[in-house]
Amino acid sequence: MPMAGARQLHLLADNANPEGTVPESMQEPFTINLGDESFHSYRIDLPSHNLTVTKEELIRLYSEMVKMRRMEMAADQSYKHKLIRGFCHLAIGQEAVAVGMESAMKSDDNVITAYRCHTFVVQRGGTIRGLMAELYGRELGHSKGKGGSMHIYQPNFFGGNGIVGAQVPLGAGLAFAQKYNKSDHATFTLYGDGASNQGQVFEAFNMAKLWNLPCVFICENNKYGMGTSAERSSMNTEFYKRGDVIPGIQVNAMDVLAVKRATEFTREYTVSGKGPILMELVTYRYGGHSLSDPGTTYRTREEIQKMRSSSDSIQGLKTQILRWGILEESELKKIDKAAKEEVDKEVEIAKAAELPKDDEIFLDVYQKGTGPSFLRGRERGENFYL
Repeated sequence: MPMAGARQLHLLADNANPEGTVPESMQEPFTINLGDESFHSYRIDLPSHNLTVTKEELIRLYSEMVKMRRMEMAADQSYKHKLIRGFCHLAIGQEAVAVGMESAMKSDDNVITAYRCHTFVVQRGGTIRGLMAELYGRELGHSKGKGGSMHIYQPNFFGGNGIVGAQVPLGAGLAFAQKYNKSDHATFTLYGDGASNQGQVFEAFNMAKLWNLPCVFICENNKYGMGTSAERSSMNTEFYKRGDVIPGIQVNAMDVLAVKRATEFTREYTVSGKGPILMELVTYRYGGHSLSDPGTTYRTREEIQKMRSSSDSIQGLKTQILRWGILEESELKKIDKAAKEEVDKEVEIAKAAELPKDDEIFLDVYQKGTGPSFLRGRERGENFYL
């Protein structure tokens, strides 16, 4: 599958190499060269291709990606068994995005994204049981069972937003608050290639650059906006160049280490006072747009299988871990097994949780102490007093 800009997504294993020998210690840092095709840039010098990591960190990145995939697979099965209702958008294939970004962000940085948000919820400090309970509509859920798949929050994570592109100006507002309060943190504002043509996206770019806000605008380009390929919907598919005078970088986001390095780079750029920057994360979803979409009417099964076999982010990191002698195959299998067991356990806890109480259905619409004394119902005169 060609990458936007006529380049191929590649496996990490084909490009990254440690400089010198890999140390024996799990905590001793060493440097990896990510390879020349990890990044392209616009109006800015390329990030360094060197990334400093430890063996322990590589193992954690692998473990987190495996857990996130298992969690999303559990959501897939739950939806098919009608335990999850409504909309449900999964990130199977895109695990390197949330895991790689989180490994380079600070806890007080802000993140806001669209509806494919489950992995971000957990990476930002949520739990698998809390995420799954929310999908099941249970009180244990991170939004108390009232938000569902698209409206889940954590400290410094502002959703999951269901309206296409609407989170982008909200992200600019979060960055404005950071600058106003003289914070030294950044806001990472994600949107999809399908949202990239929304007018409010460009309006947010304009305001952010006008005021030099500490915002990293991130186009999570998984090639298809619902069932329409980027090439059919967008005159310019190099989304990192869409910011006019705002610089940008394009990243191979099937490589978790490239995502980590790019996140470090963009964060450093924007918190230094230089203003916003665009980051295009070129990735791929294996499933459909949502679980009501088979995902094979607008692309071939062969295309999906080719991406799974040639560019999978988990397999890419696994290959390198084996190549560098960090873990044996048997030890990686133990990580895989432990991830499955953890997710299975968390899912059962979520399933067993209580449903929200009827008398709490109208609570949490407003932040406590800020709302009116009643909410309007569906019909004139149907009011619910709080």
